[in-house]
Parts: sequence; structure tokens; C-alpha cells
Amino acid sequence: MHTLEKALLFQALHARPHPFILPNPWDAGTAKILAAMGFEALATTSAGLAFSLGRRDAEGALSRNEVLTNARSIVEATQLPVSADLENGFGDAPEDVAKTIRMAAETGLVGGSIEDATGNPASPIYEFNHALERVIAGVEAARSLAFPFTFVARAENFGCGVQDVDDTLHRLMAFENAGADVLFAPGLPSLEAIRLVCASVHKPVNVVMGLSGCAFTLDELAAAGVRRVSVGSSFARAALGAFIRAAREVQVTGTFNYAADAVSFQKANSFME
Repeated sequence: MHTLEKALLFQALHARPHPFILPNPWDAGTAKILAAMGFEALATTSAGLAFSLGRRDAEGALSRNEVLTNARSIVEATQLPVSADLENGFGDAPEDVAKTIRMAAETGLVGGSIEDATGNPASPIYEFNHALERVIAGVEAARSLAFPFTFVARAENFGCGVQDVDDTLHRLMAFENAGADVLFAPGLPSLEAIRLVCASVHKPVNVVMGLSGCAFTLDELAAAGVRRVSVGSSFARAALGAFIRAAREVQVTGTFNYAADAVSFQKANSFME
């Protein structure tokens, strides 16, 4: 499938009345498994990639080249549309965001998200006007491409410990007016907050699930107005959890019962066709 076809398919998924699931593989193998299971599109996870490389997930832990190389391997693993976690665009300037979007498109990605988080604990969120300028630059870069690149604008207040619904809404509405295709505010504290965000904007809203203490169902999210549900690093962390439990069993009890829950060699092999 050509990039244009993937891009149009990805756009169409967002137009559905019921939210679609956008799972997050962290390498080509997990991408192949998710595709074989019938998922319709994929998104990368920077945290999942960082953990697989033995690094903490933090701004600057991954280079743009590393993220895009990983994204390319996921793009090439299946015929599905792939979007990417592009962090804050790998630079503070609007020009950095624009360059990242153009480079993302060159890897075969048909979408990508840009955060308004700085990576600086002393000042974790970009000032509003600067954040907006960055989104405008990203949208302009996306619109300059030969296919419809789905640009996702992220308001990171809650993910950075800034419990400010009003500012989050202010940013998302401005990002929408600037031309963002999808809006995303990770870590919203309640279903009521999610409902408020969805009611305040017209573009599709992405919600990430798999966070601790966040147990909304897909039907509840649909009723709140959500159009897209991703899982962030939670599949990667679930895999790490099973790995740790298996290793701990062997270490502590000397037993190997974990193998009963493991995917068979034959099944794992078949996914990689």
C-alpha cells in the first residue's frame, strides 16, 4: 500500500462515529503481531522504545534519528498506517517542529504528535504563544506534503503535573484553530474532564489508556465523545511485567510455571511471516 493510500485510510478511521483503537508497538515484531491480530493502524511509543534501549523515558533520552529509525522499522513491518510519537519535535523552535514533520513523512509515517512540553522540570510547558507558533509551523509543514499527514497537537499540562483544565482547554482550542487534525491531552483526571474536552472542540480527540488508576471502558469513552484511543507505553510495560514475573519466579521459587502463559514458539514464529 502506498503512503497516500495509508494516509487516506488513517484519515477515514478518525471520521468513524465510534472510536478506533490505535495500539503502540515498540518494534517491528510487536507491530507484526498487532497487524496479524487485526488492528487497523499503529502508533509508535517513545517510552516503549526508550525501555527497549535500556534508557529512562525523558526528554532528550532519544534522538530524532533514533525515533525515526524505529518508526521506519515499524512502517516497513506491515501495510498498516503508522503515526509516531515525535515528542516535542526535538527542538524548541518552530522550525525544529517543521523539520521533524517533514522528516517523519520521509520515513513513511502518515501522522505524528507534537507536545507542548519543554523537557525542562523548572519550566515544563512552553509559554502559550510559543506553543502555538510551534503548532502552526508543524501544521504548515504537514500541509506542504504530497499526502494528508495527520498532525496531532498535544497539551501536556496534566502529564507534567500542571492540574489546569482551563489552560489545557485554551491550548487545545487554539491548536484546533491553528489547523491541528487531532487533539490530545494525556492524563486528564476524570471522564468528566474528557467529556468537557471533547465538547469544547470539533476535531477528533485522542485519549491514552493503560495508565494507573484509569479504568474507563471503550464504550464510556465513546459516550464522552472520544474518537481515538491509544495505549502509550502500557503494552510495553505489560510485556515487561510478564518478563519480570517470570524471572522472579525462577529466581525465588526455582519453578518455571510462567511458561504455561507464554505464547508458544510456533505461534510467535507464525506472527513474523
